[in-house]
Amino acid sequence: MNDLIASNKRRTFALMAGFVAVTVLVGASVGALTGFGAAGTLVALVVAATFAFVSYWKSDAIALAVSRARPADEATYRRLHNLVEGLCIASGLPKPRVYVIDDPAPNAFATGRSPRNAAIAVTSGLLEQMNRVELEGVVAHELSHIKNYDILVSTLAVTLVGTIAIITDVAIRTMWWNGGRVGRDGDQGDRSNPLAIVGFVLLIVSPLLARAMQAAVSRRRETLADVSAVRMTRYPPGLIGALEKLQADGAVTHSASMATAHMWIEQPMSGVNDGGRLGAWHRLFNTHPPLSERIALLREM
Repeated sequence: MNDLIASNKRRTFALMAGFVAVTVLVGASVGALTGFGAAGTLVALVVAATFAFVSYWKSDAIALAVSRARPADEATYRRLHNLVEGLCIASGLPKPRVYVIDDPAPNAFATGRSPRNAAIAVTSGLLEQMNRVELEGVVAHELSHIKNYDILVSTLAVTLVGTIAIITDVAIRTMWWNGGRVGRDGDQGDRSNPLAIVGFVLLIVSPLLARAMQAAVSRRRETLADVSAVRMTRYPPGLIGALEKLQADGAVTHSASMATAHMWIEQPMSGVNDGGRLGAWHRLFNTHPPLSERIALLREM
């Protein structure tokens, strides 16, 4: 278990390092193709960083509002509060705020910039379908996200995706309006230059590459949360049973959106089990590993 946790952390670090490298490479390409050099790239980075800071500081409030979550009354949802309190005591975590979402699809997510500013939300469908040990496994999974600071990792990934999107959009618009000039002296750039061609191709594919890397980071954190949850509960069958019910249900979580898809315990959007000719392409952008793989891994523990 410790080896698996360490391996996932190393791979996440490697993916994030690759993310930063792609961002820098895109910035260099923009400077070369538009003629604005480091100044234009710096402006885009500052704008992206400002939006990222606001999103990070208010990430919990934004996610809860978008998902239409409401505070879980302690009297009405006593079982849920008892599970959260017991697991927090056992793992040394402060109790997060607890919310419920009126949605028949079974699902849950955690949010917050730190363990002391965290919240977990579960759908009404999850509360109806899970027994006590299965619900404990789901809660432990979400608390593991909080304990492992996964929200920080995912926020950084989203920030880098947004930065790349802003930079590439500004660059392509600038190249369109200035006629493709590389310099500011009125001369047309040499479009046959191999470096210029590589730079332009990079601007086109980098947003897709960034989204794929973001999904890969999210998938790693989901596997890590599964393993950490089992360590927390000391009872793998609980989370296994919960994931099996999620796999059998297959309902779309209507409270979810593309912006919050990576936060939920299960891929909440439709079309994630595409087995057609483009299935492999679609799976590159899945924010979660297949439930069958997660279940198989837990059964080996």
